Amino acid sequence: MADPDRRRFLFLLGSTRTDGNAEQLARRAAEHLPADAEQQWLTLTDLPLPDFADQRHDGSYPPPTGHARTLLDATLAATDLVIVSPLYWYSVSTPVKHYLDHWSGWMRVPGVDFKARMAGRTLWAVSAYAGTDPADADPLAGMLHRSADYLSMRWGGLLLGSGSRPGDVLADEGALLAAKSFFAES
Repeated sequence: MADPDRRRFLFLLGSTRTDGNAEQLARRAAEHLPADAEQQWLTLTDLPLPDFADQRHDGSYPPPTGHARTLLDATLAATDLVIVSPLYWYSVSTPVKHYLDHWSGWMRVPGVDFKARMAGRTLWAVSAYAGTDPADADPLAGMLHRSADYLSMRWGGLLLGSGSRPGDVLADEGALLAAKSFFAES
């Protein structure tokens, strides 16, 4: 039986680029997790979800299958969810947005109790931006923070690094320093 006090981190990689700046920064932060914390890393582009159709007013949603079931099970097994996404048009990437759209359906699948089961977990974000103003990431942080609030989750915060070309974030000394303590319990 799993230890209920043990932290289980689910890192959801949302970039369409392998080993991009947001992922590199997340991996640096994960190096500082407690040794007994479990880590699961899933790349959303490797687990394509079906198109999401809003059926709220047409009845209930069917139980998810395939990759959707894999993501639902991993999401519910985690104590800490980490959205890892580059800043795309002031928000999360398309694969992350698509994953979050499915939350709406999972909340309405009979017997899943998604909203109630997400309460008390922690939602984190790790991102990288290519511009000159870190405030460009405010909409991304705001959207995820409000999503956490809606599900009665704890908002862990946003770890943000600067980088355009792959590997640029490793020169962002401020982001690397923040990564060392990002996942510390507050």
